[in-house]
Order: sequence, then C-alpha cells, then structure tokens
Amino acid sequence: MPERVRYRYMLEGFDRTWSEPVAAREAVYTNLGPGPYRFRLMVSNSEGRWSETEAAIPFAIDPAFWQTLWFQALAVVIGIATAAALYQIRVRHVAHQLNVRFEERLAERTRIAQELHDTLLQSFNGLLLRFQSASNLLPARPDEARRRMESAIEQASAAITEGRDAVHELRSGALSTVDLGQALTSFANELLGGSTQETLPNLHIEIEGEPRPLNPVVRDELYRAGAEAIRNAIRHAGAHKIEVGIWYDEKYLLLRVRDDGKGIDPAMLAADHKAGHWGLRGMRERAKLLGGTCEVWSRLDSGTEIELSIPASNAYAKLPSSHRSILSLLRRS
Repeated sequence: MPERVRYRYMLEGFDRTWSEPVAAREAVYTNLGPGPYRFRLMVSNSEGRWSETEAAIPFAIDPAFWQTLWFQALAVVIGIATAAALYQIRVRHVAHQLNVRFEERLAERTRIAQELHDTLLQSFNGLLLRFQSASNLLPARPDEARRRMESAIEQASAAITEGRDAVHELRSGALSTVDLGQALTSFANELLGGSTQETLPNLHIEIEGEPRPLNPVVRDELYRAGAEAIRNAIRHAGAHKIEVGIWYDEKYLLLRVRDDGKGIDPAMLAADHKAGHWGLRGMRERAKLLGGTCEVWSRLDSGTEIELSIPASNAYAKLPSSHRSILSLLRRS
C-alpha cells in the first residue's frame, strides 16, 4: 500500500531536527549557503513501522565568487581604501575652506588698511603740515596764520567726513539686504542726507533685466565699488545728475555709474590713482578679483562714467538642479 508510506528527513548543516512525517517524495530547500551537507532519510511502511537504517547522501555547494574569502578580503580592502580616500577629501575640503576664510580675512585687512591710509592717515598728515605752517607764521604774520588755520579746520572737517564714510563702508561689509540695487540706493540716500553741500545732485538708479541672486562675494565687492563711485560723484565731481544702472544679463552682470560733473584729470586717470587716493585702483582690483573688468571714461568738464562687468558664471549664485529646472519650465511657459 504505497499511499500509506511516510518519510522523514533531515539536512545536516541546515536542519536542527527531523522533519514531520510526510507522504511527498521530494524535499525542497532554498537559500542554501556554500559548504558541505548530508541529506538523511528514513521511511515507514503501511503499518507505521520505521526502518532501522537510514539512507544518506553527502554533497557540497561551491561558493559563488562574491562568497569566497578572497573576494570578501578584497571588498574589505576596497572599503578601507574608499573610507581613507573620503577622509582625505574631507580633510582637503576643510583645509580649502580654512584657506578661503584666511584669504578673505587677509583681503579684508588689506582693504581696511587702504581705507585708513586713504582717509585718516593722509588727511591727518596733511593737517599736521598745515598747523605747522600756521605755527611758523606766528606772531609775525597773524592774518596769514589765521587764514591757514581756517583752511586746516576745513580740511579737518573733510577728514572727519571721509573717515565717517570709510567706517560706514567697513561696517556695511555684510550687507543688510541681499539686493544690490536696494543696498546702493540706501547708501546713496544716506550719503545725500548727511551732505552739507548747498546743491545736491539728482540721483537716479535703474535696474534692467530680471534680478537674480548674486554670489555673496560678488555682491559685496560690487557694492563697495559702486559705493566708492557714488561717493566720489557726490563729494568731488560737483555733478548735477548721477545715474546708476544695474543690468542682469544672461552673459554678464553690469554695474555703471555716470555723472555730469567736472571729470577726472587725464594724468590722474592714466596713473590709475591720485597720491593718497586709491578709489579707481581699488575698483579695478575688485573687478579683477571677480574675473571681470572695470572701464573708466572721463573728460574734464564732461563728467565721468565707470562700468564694471562681471561674467554671469561668476556673478550669479549657483542654484540647485531642481531649482534650475523649475526656472527653465517657468521661462518656457
């Protein structure tokens, strides 16, 4: 009576105990790892009596290549090498960030030194010479000494004004707004509001193109350059009209400051700076630092035009790919 025959089995190396008696004539195992095995089988007859001996079949499963010791050792070595490489990349990145911060601080200190040299030190040096000259005239020529003292007092007032402007620019190194046009407008209005001139120039700021987020370094440097140009136009050019233009283009970012004042002496323009004054040179150095150019056009009694052009790849902040795709879709629509 074959239908009453039962089997039980155990796979040594996988099973811990014998299986329950079954009538099926096959045993199925899945996910067997590499290694030696021994399949053991016992059978009972129709009366339920189990055989006294068992059948056994030994066999082995060869490991796949990823299960071999050499592959696992290689994977461990590659993992360690990858971790070491990532660590080195991280160390270099941190070192680069520290170097960038160091260079920024060094550049800021250089700028502060230039500002102090251009304003306080040069002005005070000139004052000492004027006071000494006036002192030498006393008491023999009191009237001329008084005139020189009055001239020195006026120069001291101008030095205080220049020093206040320099400190204002130093304190505004971190812009209170991320918008370049708004920052220059606020600076110009504050400068005009504190001016003691009888006739103030008419200031007009124009924005063309779609404003885009700027690289913070580019934004700060352009702000300082634009503030320097606006201050020179208000303080020294004797202009009646000052125009400031910012163009957001796909290829470049353009900042232009134009006035109808007395212009710049061609000799000083060719020399790039006036003794003790570094405005034009500072603007050109900032433009060069940003990978752009600074052009100056001026004629006596015909005004001055200063134009800074920065490549778009340097000027605009890099957006994440998801944001760029959204912007491209919006432009297409």
